[in-house]
Amino acid sequence: MNIVIVAIAILLDRLVGDPPRLPHPVIWIGKLISFFEQRWNHGTAHVLKGAMTAIFVVSLTGIIVWGLIYLAGLLSVWLAVALEILLIAIAIAQKSLKDAAMVVYDALRRGDMQEARIKLGWIVGRDTAHLEEPEIVRGVVETVSENTSDGITAPIFYALLFGATGAWVYKAINTLDSMIGYRNERYGEFGRFAARLDDVANFIPSRLTGLCILLFTKNEGTFALKERLCYWLRDAKKHPSPNSGYLEAATALQLGIRLGGENTYQGKTSFRAYMGEPIVELSKVHILRAIQHLYAVTILFTLLIGGMMYAISRTWS
Repeated sequence: MNIVIVAIAILLDRLVGDPPRLPHPVIWIGKLISFFEQRWNHGTAHVLKGAMTAIFVVSLTGIIVWGLIYLAGLLSVWLAVALEILLIAIAIAQKSLKDAAMVVYDALRRGDMQEARIKLGWIVGRDTAHLEEPEIVRGVVETVSENTSDGITAPIFYALLFGATGAWVYKAINTLDSMIGYRNERYGEFGRFAARLDDVANFIPSRLTGLCILLFTKNEGTFALKERLCYWLRDAKKHPSPNSGYLEAATALQLGIRLGGENTYQGKTSFRAYMGEPIVELSKVHILRAIQHLYAVTILFTLLIGGMMYAISRTWS
């Protein structure tokens, strides 16, 4: 039953996306995180207070979602199913991620570099004011690749395991990491627990998603599968994130491009290790290819995990 619910939720998100003109639940989670961060991220015991914040936010999110579905079930089982579908669909960022990438692609297609730089700045943290097309495309492809797991397959993974409650517990963890999981002076200690929690939550989904990209999307490079698997494992470990590298390395190898390089943040330039080989130069068509990966992997990942769960349940029964 769970895989059917998740499949309908995926279709709903792809066709409709987030409900228009309604505040997304992630905004409420973000406000709760900000409330505690402003009150607790000072003085002493930063790590402990950050851990307490993360545990409270994740627990409260799970309790609220579970409670809503439970109450709906008291009225009607079909109402509970409909609410479960809606909540899972809202937790998946398939359409919103595609739309954000296509806005940049459309600007590049029109030759409007200024607009492309501005729209890229909406989805990445790096400085974009002086980027040319290859670097703009790199920013989009890296974002789509990384968020294919963070925003799509990871919530699907936990929805398949634990329903809407699992999906939203994961979303709370991911939101904590995106807000306070930075290694800087302000959040280095306070957000440490949240960052490690997100690393653990994404460990399996990121690797399975990267593997799906390698196995089930069109290979536009020149390397055989065995070589790509070796290069994938090699390059993934170069990424500063313990999980994101498995997505970006797989995408780079399948598209025959090179990701990574110099990024500038608030005027300060840093270097991120290269992934893949520059067989072809980055161009706007690679944004479309990354979106195709997103769609294909969403379906295949769901079938893979859902099929494994079904097989396990049949074995136990």
